[in-house]
Amino acid sequence: MAGQVEGKVALVTGGASGIGEAVVELFAREGATVIATDIDELRGPALAGRITKAGGKAIFLEQDVTSEERWIEIVAEISKRYGRLDIMVSNAGIGIAVPSIVDMTLTDWRKQNAINLDGVFLSVKHCLPLMRKHGSGSIVMMSSLAGLRGAPGLSAYSATKGGVRLFAKSIAMECAAAGDGIRVNSVHPGIIDTPIWGKIPTGATGAGQNAPIDLEERAKVATPLGRAGQAAEIASGVLYLASDASRYVTGSELVIDGGMNAGGVPRRA
Repeated sequence: MAGQVEGKVALVTGGASGIGEAVVELFAREGATVIATDIDELRGPALAGRITKAGGKAIFLEQDVTSEERWIEIVAEISKRYGRLDIMVSNAGIGIAVPSIVDMTLTDWRKQNAINLDGVFLSVKHCLPLMRKHGSGSIVMMSSLAGLRGAPGLSAYSATKGGVRLFAKSIAMECAAAGDGIRVNSVHPGIIDTPIWGKIPTGATGAGQNAPIDLEERAKVATPLGRAGQAAEIASGVLYLASDASRYVTGSELVIDGGMNAGGVPRRA
């Protein structure tokens, strides 16, 4: 049986680790040619190498998603190599937590916005023209449960992910109005076991250590299903939105959070 994205060309930003890595691997197994981009110049080539060795099709390109110049180069490289782009997953993002918004520096606010919002804007601005050349495609933007509801200590992060949610809906309407055949949706993970939890600084830039987070304990308390999600479970949702199985889905949000957004349940001892 042919893969769900057989023959398609897909770009995944932040593709070297976590959810991005899981998406890259799944797309490749499902028949896509995948371009993984990231700032991680060690994990990225290793990932592409593993996929190629296993018989899949993947390349790695170093990319800072906040650089418009680099976006122009990336899209030009994709056009030169493959002549098309069918799927674009804007996944690159960071989280910066602070005890209170009054403790956040303007530098950190702008850094998070640059990656989480500017990077998504640039991905659409520069990828959409290439996608439109073939009259169809799917754009998936990685938001968060924090883009649907407030989170103490993560107000700035929530602001960016809420922005991604409505940006996706607006671009979906633009594409529908243009009749270009491109669908646009957002994905909203909850507590997912990825490296981002160990990278979230808890104070102003350069001040202090990362917070020790017991991810499973937090998920057990906060999640109706009682566990943290896995990156592969988010990747499966992204695959659905990228594939023809979701051909009538646009402007929607796919929440994959173990039930957190729906409500709470009493925990059994």
